[in-house]
Amino acid sequence: MHAKDILSDGYHRIQEEVHAAVDGLTAGDLNALPGPGANSVTWLIWHLSRVQDDHIADAAGLDQVWLAQDWDKRFALGLPRHDTGYGHGAAQVAKVRVDSPGLLTGYYDAVHAQTLGFLRGLTAKDLERVVDERWDPPVSLGTRLVSVLSDDLQHVGQAAYVRGLIQAS
Repeated sequence: MHAKDILSDGYHRIQEEVHAAVDGLTAGDLNALPGPGANSVTWLIWHLSRVQDDHIADAAGLDQVWLAQDWDKRFALGLPRHDTGYGHGAAQVAKVRVDSPGLLTGYYDAVHAQTLGFLRGLTAKDLERVVDERWDPPVSLGTRLVSVLSDDLQHVGQAAYVRGLIQAS
């Protein structure tokens, strides 16, 4: 098995879990905050999608799906166009709301499709390419892809946990 196949499998798992975390939830459930300073299912899924979109597009030299396919307009969040949710406080988290799970899964699926298209074309040598020199040591493409994968899996796990809290109350 090639590294790109392992990465593709990991990213498919994110997609499966994103759908599982939101399917069947009402807008009220999606947007509910389980406590003060907590994140909603909506915010968690939007954020993981935005981070994947931002980081993969940057590493691949592609346009972000968020902007290229007008997802920023469909969500109409009142946040800066390039916002990914990093560093959000309670007021910003509260702006990230949806009317249905379909908006969240639609955006994630579009990001997922772009990610898989990029992964399909990779070689082992590509994974060694430095994509971010702001770190010591500099970040390779392989490291960035694993980092996004890890971050997204953590956030989708948090979304599943919040779903459980909301449904239990």
